[in-house]
Amino acid sequence: MSDLVKPKHYKDLLIWQKGMDLSKQVYRLTAGFPTEERFGLTSQLRRAAVSIPSNIAEGQARQGTKEFLQFLSHTQGSLAEVETQLLLAVELLFATKEDVEPSLKELDELQKMIVALRRKLSSHSPLATRHSPLAVGRR
Repeated sequence: MSDLVKPKHYKDLLIWQKGMDLSKQVYRLTAGFPTEERFGLTSQLRRAAVSIPSNIAEGQARQGTKEFLQFLSHTQGSLAEVETQLLLAVELLFATKEDVEPSLKELDELQKMIVALRRKLSSHSPLATRHSPLAVGRR
């Protein structure tokens, strides 16, 4: 792990940055949903999408690896929730498959990254690190 750079802040985590990108994609997509869905699927989908980078940020800011792992687990749940709701939006004809494809691809990539990060963090003792060994940000 000596050759890996540890981020000092959650904003340095690539998974957080990708979570932010996904949230923005979802906001843009849901802007075109029917107005009567403003308090329904639109709101639910936006909340679930926002919880992805929020949970990553909160978990990384916690004091230990065990807590970070717990928040990454919450993030995985939110990813599944967003995926389900995007698929429902297509079935309800609020969006096309082509409309949701970029978000689904981002979701898939995030899921893989979180699984890898959880595996990496779980392989260390709880006191070894509280930061992601994954690539430092692209900004």
